[in-house]
Amino acid sequence: MENTSQRKEEISKGLGYQAIDLDENDLTDIKGSSFRSINEISGWKKMGIIPDKHKEHLKQQFENSLVDEVRLAVFTQETECMFCKEARELVQEVAAISNKLKVDVYDFVKDANKAEEYGIDKVPAIIVSGRKPYGIRFYGVPAGYEFKPFTDDIINASKGTTTLLEATKERLKSIDKPVHIQVFVTPTCPHCPSATGLAHQFAIESDFVKSDMVEVTEFPHLAQKYAVMSVPKIVINETVQFVGALPEDHFIQHVLLAVKPSKIYI
Repeated sequence: MENTSQRKEEISKGLGYQAIDLDENDLTDIKGSSFRSINEISGWKKMGIIPDKHKEHLKQQFENSLVDEVRLAVFTQETECMFCKEARELVQEVAAISNKLKVDVYDFVKDANKAEEYGIDKVPAIIVSGRKPYGIRFYGVPAGYEFKPFTDDIINASKGTTTLLEATKERLKSIDKPVHIQVFVTPTCPHCPSATGLAHQFAIESDFVKSDMVEVTEFPHLAQKYAVMSVPKIVINETVQFVGALPEDHFIQHVLLAVKPSKIYI
């Protein structure tokens, strides 16, 4: 088993956040266990506290990269759920770094109309919107390795474009039916951010695509429903599934297969 102290240090260096210490039992006994709070699972002293040196790095990155205003919508509830407080505090702290970032906090129950508008069916949920409401959703706290795709999404949404290959963008233009991508992740998975990042870039480039990051330790019932034994696991339109961080051209082939299964894309 990987040394958790070493894993925490590596993630902290790379992203500015300590990793959630989940041992093998935490990850494999998803079906019936009652998960404790994120603080108990991870041993974090506090959640949503970004070290000053990493705040400064993010500040410089945002100053150099942000173009238009970005709105971050957080869905929680009056009596905050197990991870809702952590998700809200994380978003608020990131938003405080740049005046181009705005936060809207909604109550999942009281603001049911907003939840329906954004297509939110569980909490905590985070929406990243730029020049228009993109189909970018985080279900769960984007901590550990998932913090980078969160900040990348903010930058891409601010620019209204992505770093996808032109060939991929052209393929996305051919989509004329709704596509729902679910990327199941854990904060300590080093391969998951690649899958999350690609799925969210697809959503920026196509109005027909909605892409969710789903943190499986926060939503164990979904891990059970979709038989998530390894991460990242990707489910597209409930019909196409695969495990692993595929290259961009292979990922988009699976998306097109879910939309137009009668055709073969090479």
